[in-house]
This record gives sequence, C-alpha cells and structure tokens, in this order.
Amino acid sequence: MSGRAAGRTGKPQRSGLRRSAARLAAVQALYQIEMTGMATETVIDEFLDHRLKEEVDGVRLDGADRRMLRDLVIGIAREAVALDDMLSAVLEDGWPVERLETLLRLVLRAGAYELAERRDIPPRVVIAEYVDLADAFFGGKEPGMVNGVLDRLARSLRPEAFAAAGGGAA
Repeated sequence: MSGRAAGRTGKPQRSGLRRSAARLAAVQALYQIEMTGMATETVIDEFLDHRLKEEVDGVRLDGADRRMLRDLVIGIAREAVALDDMLSAVLEDGWPVERLETLLRLVLRAGAYELAERRDIPPRVVIAEYVDLADAFFGGKEPGMVNGVLDRLARSLRPEAFAAAGGGAA
C-alpha cells in the first residue's frame, strides 16, 4: 500500500478509498446514462441498491461514499453542457469535446465538475484521481491527456492553489 493511502496508524485512509470508489462508480453510472438514456435518478438508485456490491478492477465498490456518488452523478448530468464548455476552452485546437470517446469525455467531465464545484478537495488530488481512473480504463495516451487537460483547467479555475505551491505540474 502506498504511503498516500496509509494514515499515521498505517491503516488505509477510509475516506480517500471511499471517495475513489465513488468516483469510479460515478463514471460508470454516467456511462450507463449516456449509453441507455435512462433517467439519472433511476441509474443512481440501481447503483445504490445493486451495483455497489460489485468489485471492478480490484476495487470494491461497496465502500463507496454514497453521498459523493449521488452528488457527482447528479451534478455532472445537470452541468454537462457547462462542463463541456470548460473543457473545450482547455482542449487542443481542433478537438471538440464531442469528438472524444464517450468514456474519456465522462472522465474529463467528472474531473472538471470536481475542480469547479468541490473546493474542499485540492486540485492536485482531483487530477491524480482522474488520471488513475483513465489509467484503469485506457492503455494508451489517454491518462496523459486527462492529466494535461485537467491541469490546465485547474490552473484556470483555481490559480491560487498553484501559486501558493510554487506552480509545479500536477
């Protein structure tokens, strides 16, 4: 277990693991909504009642922070257009958000939502979490793209977090 995941007692930081599981479940729920057109609340209920009992890529979803899962899915679904506009502003020219593969677009939307709405979570943590998610889903350059896009967006949305820390890359 990495030092990042262990607290002073050597036990895993439960809240961090619960949030990571919530992020993974949220991206999966958003994908289901996108692919099926099901109502957001219906998908959330399905995840809370059934899907959180699963394990995905070695991550047990049953420990997911249920409140965070709900907040992410509802917020991202509600703010999708605004989030896509934010992402478009930091994507390379010629790469509209609509052109991105669905899962990649959802990972970026989720990261953008947390950067914009969850000021209680440091931007470097948000970036690292979504780079890890991209790495779990993709085997190519996508994690690097997620890192670059979310880093540019974080510097735009929360410049004070980078100025205070010397401005190094995430």
